[in-house]
Amino acid sequence: MVGLYKMYLKYMFNEIDKDTEFTMLDSATIATVKSTIPLLAATGPKLTAHFYDRMFEHNPELKDIFNMSNQRNGDQRQALFDAICAYAANIENLAALLPAVERIAQKHTSFTIQPDQYNIVGEHLLATLDEMLSPGQEVLDAWGKAYGVLANVFINREAEIYQDSAEKTGGWRGTREFRIAEKQPQSELITSFLLEPVDGLPVVDFQPGQYLAVYIRDASLENQEIRQYSLTQAPNGKTYRIAVKREGQGAVSNFLHHFAQPGDIIHLAAPHGDFFMDISDTTPVALISAGVGQTPMLGMLNTLAERGHHAPVQWLHAAENGAVHAFAGEVKSAQKNLPQLESHVWYNQPQANDLPGEDFQYQGLMDLSKVSEQLNDPAMHFYLCGPVGFMQFAAKQLLAMNISEANIHYECFGPHKVI
Repeated sequence: MVGLYKMYLKYMFNEIDKDTEFTMLDSATIATVKSTIPLLAATGPKLTAHFYDRMFEHNPELKDIFNMSNQRNGDQRQALFDAICAYAANIENLAALLPAVERIAQKHTSFTIQPDQYNIVGEHLLATLDEMLSPGQEVLDAWGKAYGVLANVFINREAEIYQDSAEKTGGWRGTREFRIAEKQPQSELITSFLLEPVDGLPVVDFQPGQYLAVYIRDASLENQEIRQYSLTQAPNGKTYRIAVKREGQGAVSNFLHHFAQPGDIIHLAAPHGDFFMDISDTTPVALISAGVGQTPMLGMLNTLAERGHHAPVQWLHAAENGAVHAFAGEVKSAQKNLPQLESHVWYNQPQANDLPGEDFQYQGLMDLSKVSEQLNDPAMHFYLCGPVGFMQFAAKQLLAMNISEANIHYECFGPHKVI
């Protein structure tokens, strides 16, 4: 991200030639693009639905990159529509877009997106605007310029990420073969996979909270499928571990749960992600999760334990019941190296064999007022992951407790949503 910020600041202070590939847009182009916002809003996600349908018809090879499940349920189409509207609204203010650019660039590099694919996307985006809106050549030319600037921003940032991943010790570019060394059920729904490199060489370290992209190609699947799964261990330079929740209609999760076995070979991109824990040894931390949202939190917890973190750590987790509560024993084990770790677990609907006070402390939805005293340190940083509704619920409680918004960090699975 540093490279983009430096480039943007240099431009703002006229230290970059405006003829470079980072060229900002002229006022007429900006005004023309912004004038299309009402038309975009009126069209809604039908615009991006048409775009994706068109692109996959003309370039079906891209089905090997995109998550087609998110196409079917509409999530990706909504996310792209929101991104287009956000770009149009902030087109003269690149700084406002940089956090989103970083998040998307990290995801793109996990998919090994290449510069020439931006040309394909740009072609179909402009054709979609023409076919759906018939806005005239002036508007199409303006959007062409605007897309070109944004594409170059992504291409430049992604080149930095690729280079950084490849140059680190144990790093690589593209994908690398890994063997499933262990497969272990952690609950009725969640199974963990320990992955070791086939070449026996070191693997690059990562920031706690980041994810791996898993590439699956199998005769049982219509297309190559790529999914991101959070890293659940502390970095060790030798192996990675992910945890996968079995989803009802999940093509990859069901494949991994039912068919993948120890010894099988899968392909991985290097660790990526803009959501990670970055704190000092004396920063108090609260790790807040629900369901499989605990996986990036677990990577953070294990990293804190590995480092022997000196400040208080709050582990706050919500599960439906003990049958689907994964990694409970591992969290307890972390207390050996984290004397200031406190674990608080909520079960929404405990089963008869779930033990209050041992398996869980609270029943119902997560109520942070139960632990408000443990969360009142203004220096504490809060990391959230889980379903969007849960994170909205938890974030609302934190803000009501006068927690600084700057201290609240969150991760969304799939197409990004703002909580």
